[in-house]
Amino acid sequence: MSAAEGPLVVGVDTSTQSTKVLVVDASTGRVVASGQAPHTVSTGAGRESDPRQWWDALREALHQCGDAAREAAAVSIGGQQHGLVTLDGQGDPVRPALLWNDVRSAPQARRLIDELGGPKAWAERTGTVPGPSITVTKWAWLAENEPDAVRATAAVRLPHDYLTERLTGEATTDRGDASGTGWWASGTEAYDEEVLAHIGLDPALLPRVVRPGEVAGTVHARDELPFSRGTLVAAGTGDNAAAALGLGLRPGTAVLSLGTSGTVYAVSTRRPTDPTGTVAGFADARGDWLPLACTLNCTLAVDRVAALLGLDREAVEPGAGVTLLPYLDGERTPDLPHASGLLHGLRHDTTGGQLLQAAYDGAVHSLLGALDLVLDADADRSAPLLLIGGGARGAAWQQTVRRLSGRPVQVPEARELVALGAAAQAAGLLTGEDPAAVARRWGTAHGPVLDAVERDERTLARIAGVLSDAAPLLERESNRN
Repeated sequence: MSAAEGPLVVGVDTSTQSTKVLVVDASTGRVVASGQAPHTVSTGAGRESDPRQWWDALREALHQCGDAAREAAAVSIGGQQHGLVTLDGQGDPVRPALLWNDVRSAPQARRLIDELGGPKAWAERTGTVPGPSITVTKWAWLAENEPDAVRATAAVRLPHDYLTERLTGEATTDRGDASGTGWWASGTEAYDEEVLAHIGLDPALLPRVVRPGEVAGTVHARDELPFSRGTLVAAGTGDNAAAALGLGLRPGTAVLSLGTSGTVYAVSTRRPTDPTGTVAGFADARGDWLPLACTLNCTLAVDRVAALLGLDREAVEPGAGVTLLPYLDGERTPDLPHASGLLHGLRHDTTGGQLLQAAYDGAVHSLLGALDLVLDADADRSAPLLLIGGGARGAAWQQTVRRLSGRPVQVPEARELVALGAAAQAAGLLTGEDPAAVARRWGTAHGPVLDAVERDERTLARIAGVLSDAAPLLERESNRN
């Protein structure tokens, strides 16, 4: 037995690149065991993964946790959002999942916006103007390009839904992840029959939306997993909603998440509807809302620039005049799905370190451009920004965010906030608490605060100017050979 003060819970983060598992003491928040196993993602025009790899990775990560996982009383899964998982009548994948960063459905996104009333109507209906990341556009792409796959599909799931269903045998999702599909109406908090009919998706193929605090089921796949009979399974949620739980986030506090993608979000008690499409009006996992803006290119793009230059990712140098827009996978914010990276202002005396700093500046500029839009009007804009994700502990990321935002930055000491948020959700099933209150009791957001510095208005204006001037190039669909 572990030396835990309270019952143990398991939180899972099934992300783009890997599955991470934490076994957590529900009383104290102490992590008593952890495990991790990788996934593979296709390269080329699309971004796809075999969902069965996620299950295998979950099993491997759980087994790495040893006896602690066997003692767990509840489990919850936080997962990468928007991915389209198509299953046949036996529950097996019809094809690899189309992931959130697969932008092949950009034409379908534009068509759906036009066919169903325009951006304002979509924002009011679903909270989100669909771009190619949103699941509804991926189904439309599949129907147009792979009709045989559509005909073979007996169930449609999101990544976290797929794993939760394999745990319980029950087809469930939650409002947080459902709100990122484009076929869940944020006004009525139900599947939108008109949208589903328009794209030819039978609502019977979709999972039941479990309410916050409701049990999704119990573990039934006992022969494959180190869980005891009767282990409770929470609803789970999307990765950003799980991270918000993991921080115990209160309304008005802004979060910058620096991962493969970059996100900026805050909890709000008001349902967001942004007709510009910059802010996605997602639901959170508790009953409130999570207005969010996402960039496709964040740490992965900056690391790629560092690798091309043969530099360590921290080897930045100050310098004025060079601008790098690191849109290596197209971009979501701003909405430029066909864009590629763009470099402007290169001189004989430009150094590699200055180019690398320009990549950081370009990535952070995209996030900060949406910051005011995700915050309610009465939010304190001088309060520290919470910096999380894989890049949060990098000095270059921290200093770039401080310099371009002009705000103090707080870096929570807790790691793996998506898995911690899922664990807090699982703990809430046992204690009856609000999962965010559980996380606050655990002290997950505690960490050093870096003081504000003067905002670098000159760099911000230069990047904005290059972005505006280069719009025709960035919007042009390139032909890659």
